[in-house]
Amino acid sequence: MRVKKQKRHRRAVRFYTVCFGFRQPYKVLCDGTFIHHLIVNKIAPADTAISNILGGSVKLFTTRCVLAELKRLGKPYAESLEAAKLLMIARGLRSGDYWRKNPDHFFVGSQDTDMRKKFHEVPGVPLIYGLRNALFLEPPSAFQQQFAKNLEEERSHMTQFEATLLKKRTKDLLENQEDGDSSDENGDPEDENLKMQPKRYTARKGMDVKDRPQFKRKKAKGPNPLSVQKKKSRQNPNSMSGKVSESLFLNAFRLFVGFLCLELNLVLFNMDGTYHCLLCLSLSIEIKNSTAGHCVLPAI
Repeated sequence: MRVKKQKRHRRAVRFYTVCFGFRQPYKVLCDGTFIHHLIVNKIAPADTAISNILGGSVKLFTTRCVLAELKRLGKPYAESLEAAKLLMIARGLRSGDYWRKNPDHFFVGSQDTDMRKKFHEVPGVPLIYGLRNALFLEPPSAFQQQFAKNLEEERSHMTQFEATLLKKRTKDLLENQEDGDSSDENGDPEDENLKMQPKRYTARKGMDVKDRPQFKRKKAKGPNPLSVQKKKSRQNPNSMSGKVSESLFLNAFRLFVGFLCLELNLVLFNMDGTYHCLLCLSLSIEIKNSTAGHCVLPAI
């Protein structure tokens, strides 16, 4: 039951917000009977209870007439009078024209059934009432729903002023077109000069309308080559192993040739102040000492 009640209240609040422009914080005008009902049934705080119904923040109002009425009723309504004095005072609500439009968008809280029936025939005035310790928001009446429907249809149709304005503009356009056709038949030299002028480029198809200036879009450029690090070439481990094995083979061969020169005592050959062994001449292996008579291999 509580879920259905909340759905009904949300649907009613949505109707008044969409069709009549009610906005938060919602204004609630409380009469003497409604305030007395809240005090007797201990519905406190009242603003919290009403905000739970409407689904938003609220402001509670009353009138000076309500204060005077509660004061005349005497002691039984003394507590209600003190509570009513804490509410804000709304002014200028006596005229009948005010409630025909309800420009301040007031929710009306009342326990008076006759007054609520009268407000059923007034568009845009939602009603709140209490039943024991619970509060309820009345759904929109049939008259209010029909009024909102008619108002929506009026908005969709053209008003009399708009219709006359449209007729006037169409008449002016037709007259301008007729004047242009007559000037084309006469063949004024000014018109010919205008035709000879080159037309400006426009982005709109078939319309001589000045477009916005065409700016060149900057294309995305590549990164600065000076700020980019060069890619490091990865060395192949197979090639490194091949170079190492080749250098080891050459060193072993040079050692063998050096020992061979020592054994054979080959004659030294002098070339540009350096001494070379005749056998090692083709390999360009330097000899450290000419008297030693042996080859000295370079370090790896």
